[in-house]
Amino acid sequence: MLDIKYVVSHAQAVAQNTANRFAAGDVDALLEAYKKRNEVLTRLEQLRAVANAIARQTGKLDQDAPTLFAQIPLSLQADLGIQTVTDVRAQDRPWLVTTGKRCKELVPALEQETAQLDKELDVLARALPNLTHPDTPLGRTDDDHHVLRHVGEPRAFDFTPLDHVQLAEKLHLIDFEAGAKVAGQKFYFLQNELVLLDLALQRLALELLRSKGYQLVATPDLARPAILEGIGFNPRGAETQVYSIADHDLCLVGTAEITIGGMLANTILQPGELPIRIAGISHCFRTEAGSGGRESRGLYRVHQFSKVEMFIFCPGDLEASNAMHAELLAIEEELFQSLEIPYRVLDICAGDLGAPAYRKFDIEAWMPGRGVYGEVTSTSNCTDYQARRLDIRYYPEEGQKPRFVHTLNGTAVATSRALIAVLENHQQADGSVTIPAILRPHLPFASIVPR
Repeated sequence: MLDIKYVVSHAQAVAQNTANRFAAGDVDALLEAYKKRNEVLTRLEQLRAVANAIARQTGKLDQDAPTLFAQIPLSLQADLGIQTVTDVRAQDRPWLVTTGKRCKELVPALEQETAQLDKELDVLARALPNLTHPDTPLGRTDDDHHVLRHVGEPRAFDFTPLDHVQLAEKLHLIDFEAGAKVAGQKFYFLQNELVLLDLALQRLALELLRSKGYQLVATPDLARPAILEGIGFNPRGAETQVYSIADHDLCLVGTAEITIGGMLANTILQPGELPIRIAGISHCFRTEAGSGGRESRGLYRVHQFSKVEMFIFCPGDLEASNAMHAELLAIEEELFQSLEIPYRVLDICAGDLGAPAYRKFDIEAWMPGRGVYGEVTSTSNCTDYQARRLDIRYYPEEGQKPRFVHTLNGTAVATSRALIAVLENHQQADGSVTIPAILRPHLPFASIVPR
């Protein structure tokens, strides 16, 4: 979430940013709630001050009641049942006692009202998206993304290439029918060589990240709704992409970004601990509500898959997090170059960033079976948006006040879509699939051949 004080002082810019991202946040409602909350909080603080002053003076003769009355703000005099100073007699201890009781009676109601307004303000603040990088293109459709570069040339086949579903059927690699029978549509069984190829892709990503100083973790596949909300996912509602567990305060995670980000919730890091680089492996579960069409075919959009996720906690300034963002993208590119797969890099438009991202890059791999590029990885700089919601801070130096960290995430490999790219790009005219050289040390075969 954004700093509320920043929103108030930059209301017009925040409102324009919200519109550019086609988000539902209401800046005007937040400003009104902020004003009302401050008014009530001011009254509460004034009332507490009066109550404390009365408590100190009750039973004493060094200050008379009319003098004390003159210190009471006009806005509170009516609340305390006083119209004019003539209502107060000098050194009237009963008046002090009565007025003190009235203060104590009014304080709880104002405390409750302040707490309720704080909740309303928090809800309004959480509905606002993150700020946006100045180079991010405007728009909300796929046509509005900027293509930053193409790497590799799509292969010119001397035969009609099959898509991964056709290849999997001929090579006995995926059983969609059994998956649907057991768990429903968009579930599947990987079979035979594809099971090992799936694991080899995970191993490739983990070994590369370990060599680059990332701490390896295997994360839980479940998390509490508060952690999902902190990361920026909506675990409830008709359009949620999240599976909730009945009778438990838990949800299946759609990405290890959720669990890794939640590791440091409510934590203050010491000087010198940042940056923290983590590579997490998990299963991912998504309802894919509203999805359909060509992109739903086969493994491209499914309810469950495995993924190696990168996550970085870094110092809370844009210079640091922009550098980390470039690092994550470079790792993603290195992986897909090593798999010998043509791809392009996109700078995602403002309307498709998702609320937490300040900037997002996608890699789309060439998928011959579909004849188009398809998303295989994504990396986002979320600045301090998630850290504010999860309360993750750090001490820049000894004795300095803690600041919010910046968080970044990136897909090293989502195996379902990586499998599509490998199968389709490395298929041969005889129906076999050649395994990229980088994966062969992890496999007992160099190609998958028809049975």
